[in-house]
Amino acid sequence: MSDTVRILGIDPGSRLTGFGVLDVAGSSADYVASGTVRTIDGSFPERLRSIYESVGDIVARYRPDVVAIESVFMHKNAGSALKLGQARSAALCATFSLDVEVHEYAPREIKQAIVGTGAATKDQVQHMVVALLKLDSPPAEDAADALAAALCHGHQRRIRRALDRRAAMAGGQ
Repeated sequence: MSDTVRILGIDPGSRLTGFGVLDVAGSSADYVASGTVRTIDGSFPERLRSIYESVGDIVARYRPDVVAIESVFMHKNAGSALKLGQARSAALCATFSLDVEVHEYAPREIKQAIVGTGAATKDQVQHMVVALLKLDSPPAEDAADALAAALCHGHQRRIRRALDRRAAMAGGQ
């Protein structure tokens, strides 16, 4: 039985939605793919449809076992936060066809896991994603954020499994 899990990271946005796919086994993460869904033009409902269809295509192509998505954070205004929430929902709904686990991470949590500080800049996240995945060139910012979400879940998964093993050993003694 393989311990490898395929993680789809999603950085939702109403105009740019980043995605990143990693194969993770233990502490090893292998880059599979990444990119950005661009929904610059059209009405807001048309952009949501584009996010839904594009993420659906990504899910069908890469068949992830797990989805790691950035949670909504408060923007400068409520309208922006609502649009982000709707874009996030469109992306999430597109993953339901595979009945995969979904894990949500706050932006600060992702930055903390990847850079070591929750106040990291996009450039710092991008730099660490390149270093951790040994990439030849940096992905677009939104794709790097999605890869960071996937890496964050990989780290969390490894920690949870170690804690579960420790608890099982302690319970058996």
